[in-house]
Formats: sequence, C-alpha cells, structure tokens
Amino acid sequence: MKLGFPQRVSFALRNVFRQRMRSLGTLAAISLGVAGLILAGGFVQDIFVQLGEAVIHSQSGHIQIARQGYREGRTRSPDAFLIAEPDTLKQKLLEEPGVPMVLARLGFAGVINNGKRDLGIIGEGVEPAAEAKLGTYLRYIEGRALADKDSDGIVIGQGVARSMGLKAGDRVNLVISLAQGAVNTLDFEVVGVFQSFSKDFDARAVRIPLAAARNLMDNTSAHLMVLVLDKTENTDRVYASLRGKLVAQGYELASWRELSDFYDKTLQLYGRQFGVLRLIILLMVLLSVANSVNMTLFERTREFGTLLALGDRPGKVFQLIMTESALLGLIGAILGMVLGCVSAWIISAIGIPMPPPPNANIGYTALIRLMPLDVVSAGVIGLIATCLAAVMPARRASRMHIVDALRQGV
Repeated sequence: MKLGFPQRVSFALRNVFRQRMRSLGTLAAISLGVAGLILAGGFVQDIFVQLGEAVIHSQSGHIQIARQGYREGRTRSPDAFLIAEPDTLKQKLLEEPGVPMVLARLGFAGVINNGKRDLGIIGEGVEPAAEAKLGTYLRYIEGRALADKDSDGIVIGQGVARSMGLKAGDRVNLVISLAQGAVNTLDFEVVGVFQSFSKDFDARAVRIPLAAARNLMDNTSAHLMVLVLDKTENTDRVYASLRGKLVAQGYELASWRELSDFYDKTLQLYGRQFGVLRLIILLMVLLSVANSVNMTLFERTREFGTLLALGDRPGKVFQLIMTESALLGLIGAILGMVLGCVSAWIISAIGIPMPPPPNANIGYTALIRLMPLDVVSAGVIGLIATCLAAVMPARRASRMHIVDALRQGV
C-alpha cells in the first residue's frame, strides 16, 4: 500500500479517531501535561517579576550611582565618597531618556537611643515626597510615611521598633561619629514603623529627611543617586548608556539585580524547583502516552500483521504509527495550550494568596504570567514527549513476525 504524505496523514487521522476512548485518554494526558507546564512556568515567572519589583520599590530603585569605591569603603570612611554637587548630577541624569525621577540619599551609621537602650542602625537621609513615590512596596504597620514637613521626623524598620520597644509618637536620639572625631546627636519623633520586603533591612534601617541627615552629618552632599525608570525592562539599556558617560567621571553604577543578592539566590532556587517540576510533568506525559500507545498497538496487532502480509515494509508501518502519535501529540499540545491559557486567565482573575518568601516580611498575591515563548515551549515539549513515547512501541510493532501477528487474538 503506497501512500503519499497527505494520504498517510489522512489515514493516520482516521485511525486516531477510530479508537475514540483510547485517543481521548491520551489527549487528556498530553493536554493536562502541557497546561501544567504553562501554569507552572507562568507562576514562577510571576514570582520573578513581583520579587524584582518588590526589591526595586522598597529599597534599591532601578539603578544606583555613587562615587567609585563607595560600596567597598563606605563602612570605613563614608565621607571619602560624597557626591559634592548632587543637584547638578540629578539634572544631568534626568536628561537621560526613560529616567523620570532621581532621588538623592545620604547614608550614615550610628546608634539610636530611646533613653533606656541603644541599638546600632544603618540610616539614610531621604527626600520624603520622592521616596513615597518610589516605595510602593513599603508597608507602614504603624503611623505614616515621612513628609516634607517632618523636619524632626524619623521612620524605623519593624525590627528596630521591636528591639527598642518603640511606637509612633515616641522620641529617640540619633548619635553618629563624624570623620573629624566629633560626636553629633539629634532628637527625632517616630512618625512611622515600616515593613519592607527584607527582614534584614528592617532589623537595622531608619530613615530621616535629607535635610536633617545633612545637618546631622554637617555637610550638603549625598552618597547615592537613585534612578527610577519608566519601565523595569529598560534597566540594561539605561545602565549601559549611563555607564559610558559616568565611569570616566569617577562614578560607579549598580543595577537592582547587583544590589540584591537575595533576589539572585531566590531566582536560582525557584529556577531549580521549576526544572524539577518540568521534568516530573514530562515523565508523567511520557508514561501516560507510552501506556496508551502500547495498549492501542496491542489491540491492533492483527491489523499490522495484515499490512505486512499485503507487502508493506516494516518502515511504512513504523511511519504510520509515528504519524498517528505525532497527530495525537499535535492535537493534545494545541488543546493543552488553550486549556493552560484559559486556566491562567481565570486563576489570575482570582489571585493566589502567597506567604512571604524566605527571609522576607511581606506576602503577596501571585498571578499566572503568560509568556508567549513559555506557552509555545510547553506545546513543543508535549508534542516531543508524545513522539518519544511512541518510538519503542512503534519499532516493536513494525518488526513483528507476520505469522505471529496474524495469530494474535485467535
């Protein structure tokens, strides 16, 4: 029986639908596996995106600019890495396309005292109004955020509040040592207690208005210029453009990914977990399809024996079985892609309440973030898995002895 490719496909398609129940079971296994890959991939992708946005909008911004050597030497001699004219630099940075906002920060280390106990802290002088726009992932569990009018206001991390027994309305003193050896101190009122995405940050972080920090440190400078971009996707482009302009002037740049070791480690953790999950789903599809194909071929043994007796070569029988399996895989992959996308939209409309990740404070509502490449990849994996599962049964069926095949079921 000599069949061209279109006729072979048509013949294989009739065979697929002739075994309706068996084919439906196989299609269900394939489509559920593909849908599972899409949902798992979209879930992990959403974790990556939301975790990145949490890091950006609670602490780091998209890009930070400082004097070269600041990150290595800030604890030893922070005064050696001051940006002398931050307002001039800010205006230049705002001219860069895709940079709608730039914030100045002045860092300091010192001691906070409530009259009963002391605690070492890492503080920042910030621009209150601008920081309120950036810090959309900062949650105030007590009090409120800093405002421009708060000349003596201070906000503290949840960990600091717990260690010191502080609440909104309490008065505290900040004590720091200046480079000249003098000790400076200022009195502040706690206006808010915040909770960021990182427990480590909250355990030592305090923020005061930039003007108060300059008064405390007796300078008019800044340590960091924090850039907020219009889109996170533009980070690499803006980073490369600014790096070419600023490195020669003695500045160093760091993107939010470089600033968050926690993000990179979480990315690796979830990436490995998703790789294992993908392997498990692939094995499930392989085993389900292999079992279904084996049962189908066992029931059709006499049919294949008849084809061989009529003169078809074993290769033709093998091609016929593989064509049927490829059609099943293709139909199952398409159904799985549709099922996965529809399920993703429904789940995203409802949301998945998630607990805080390791070493984090804030939970979030997860979505299923559909990426075209992930959807297509899941469909291709389903198709390939189906074809692989059919190779050995098809090879075995095509090499049967004609007499043994014709006796099957007699």
